[in-house]
Amino acid sequence: METSSPRPRAERARQVADVLRQRITAGAFDDGPLPDEHTLGTQLGATRNAVREALGLLRAEGLVERRQGVGTLVVHPKYGHGLDRLVGLAEALDGYGDVVNEVRSVGIVTPPPATAERLGLVPGAPAVHLERLRRLGGVPLSLDTTYLTADIGVPLLDHDLAGRDLFALIEETSGRRLGRADVVVHAVTAGPDTAALLDVAPGTAVFALDRLTHLDDGRPVDAETLHIRADRLTLRATLHRGPA
Repeated sequence: METSSPRPRAERARQVADVLRQRITAGAFDDGPLPDEHTLGTQLGATRNAVREALGLLRAEGLVERRQGVGTLVVHPKYGHGLDRLVGLAEALDGYGDVVNEVRSVGIVTPPPATAERLGLVPGAPAVHLERLRRLGGVPLSLDTTYLTADIGVPLLDHDLAGRDLFALIEETSGRRLGRADVVVHAVTAGPDTAALLDVAPGTAVFALDRLTHLDDGRPVDAETLHIRADRLTLRATLHRGPA
């Protein structure tokens, strides 16, 4: 950071906000309020004005809030979900608090043609559809919409879909191991229905994570879309550079 820079104030504030956001998501301020503006400026090598504007950006994101007599606090801690290992979201959040799944719908359906194609199903073949609203610490975290091939999904219908992780149930009931998943992450704005379920304002930016999970023999069996509150989760990965 720079204390005397000719660059526009908005640019300096953005850079300070980027550093603060990284520290917040790493858990640096989970135990209390952020330091005051002067202290933050000293720590970050930034002017007090730049820090003040950066905190305004983070408040607009819903990441922090100002409380009279207390200071600036993290609104909700962000939880990390690694993208370099195949685990369910509940598995990734183990130890962070109580994860509760509300099963909003479940049943045997004819999937949309595009979904059937992803799962390698012939047109008109049945699949199991499951939609769950996930809460962590009582606050909505994600809305998960899943289509499973019938041979994998039907045996799950007699199990605890509210209390169990889906990946663990698939391996338990099928006797097969999951092998890999193809993942694409989009930044989208929440429509009215999604926003109401996730308890955010319509138009709020959320993660849309599309995941196609395969058994260890390569067969796709689980196509899902997760809408995740971006103010509550960070997506992390460790990447290794190899040959081109």
